[in-house]
Amino acid sequence: MAFQTIAHVRDISTARVLVAALKAHGFHPLEGGEGGLPGVVGLKGTAVAVPEEEARDAAVLAEDLLREMER
Repeated sequence: MAFQTIAHVRDISTARVLVAALKAHGFHPLEGGEGGLPGVVGLKGTAVAVPEEEARDAAVLAEDLLREMER
């Protein structure tokens, strides 16, 4: 199964909340990193990825959720 990154999140706590919210909405974000991290941590932050076939819809939800969390 191929995964696609839908967001890069600087704060690991926000990334964890985003992954939990995506799962609650029926998406299947990639998990299993060190310490339960949702994805690869790099210069852009933590990458949150979902299966390619879910990417478009999950990206819309992630964008809205991140916007709300930033308020």
